[in-house]
Amino acid sequence: MSSSSPPVSLLDVDLRPGKPPILRAEATGDATSWVAEHRDAVRAIVTEHGSVLVRGLTLRDEAEANAVFRRLATGLMTERESFAPRRAYSDGVYSASKWPPNQQMCMHHELSYLLEFPGLMLFACLQAPATGGATVTADSPTVLDALPTELAERFRWEGWLLTRNYNDEIGASLAQAFGTDDRAAVEKYCRANAIDFEWQPDGGLRTRQHRSAIVHHPVTGRRCWFNQIAFLSEWTLAPEVREYLVDVYGADALPFNTSFGNGDPIGEDVIQLLNEVYQDDTVREPWQAGDLMVVDNIRTAHGREPFEGPREVLVAMADAVRLADCSPTVAVTAG
Repeated sequence: MSSSSPPVSLLDVDLRPGKPPILRAEATGDATSWVAEHRDAVRAIVTEHGSVLVRGLTLRDEAEANAVFRRLATGLMTERESFAPRRAYSDGVYSASKWPPNQQMCMHHELSYLLEFPGLMLFACLQAPATGGATVTADSPTVLDALPTELAERFRWEGWLLTRNYNDEIGASLAQAFGTDDRAAVEKYCRANAIDFEWQPDGGLRTRQHRSAIVHHPVTGRRCWFNQIAFLSEWTLAPEVREYLVDVYGADALPFNTSFGNGDPIGEDVIQLLNEVYQDDTVREPWQAGDLMVVDNIRTAHGREPFEGPREVLVAMADAVRLADCSPTVAVTAG
């Protein structure tokens, strides 16, 4: 290690209220080498704080972001069961989800309804928007502690239920979500992943999967609020979008919706409460072109603020973790 590039440590992290941990890098034009040299320190910061925004790497393009992602991760994942289309830049490197820029993307834990999900989320900003568009974060143990005890206990014992209706008109298509539109292959995947499925008369697919709403972090053992109950709820959609979808597809055939683990509907008041708790714990820092963000996907929820102007943020899902290794509070079953 050269004297011109001293090791970073937990002490080098800028911790300010309302902002994510920020680490200022001196990459001198070589982001990949800097990340290779400081990989263990960056990952230690994420273990300690749940996330870190690395500023000063000046990431310039997909190839450089890809190289940095692979240096940091132990392995990149191929996305399955996506809720919205993404552009695949290369194997394991994607665009941010195609979500309307004028709408808030609610806090969530990526792919928390899978039996194997990312332990890390990696983000690289190649172009910052003119305004807004921050990737915001919230600490999931803090969120869990802030929930009303009765509500948290219900989710602890019942878990949550995700219902999806796949079609070719809105959200991720069958082929985008499962990597194939072959019925036999889709059914095989569903059976292997505890997903109840039903083919519809129009050829669409309806799925239901029952998952734990609370897990234990596989490294620290801390209880974490880990799900997409609010994000994939009909009540988080913009009112005009929800009304349109109900008119077109019907209240029982929305592209996605969530309910209590026993199938009871989750009211608008509960979703509003969850989003308010997230908001109270949200930290944010506007993107600058070249920034890197590393997020512990179990410990830390993330979302995206509305924005104006072009925005290019690359995403990688990494370091797969099995739900079975996180001491889920409910048994894994289909719906």
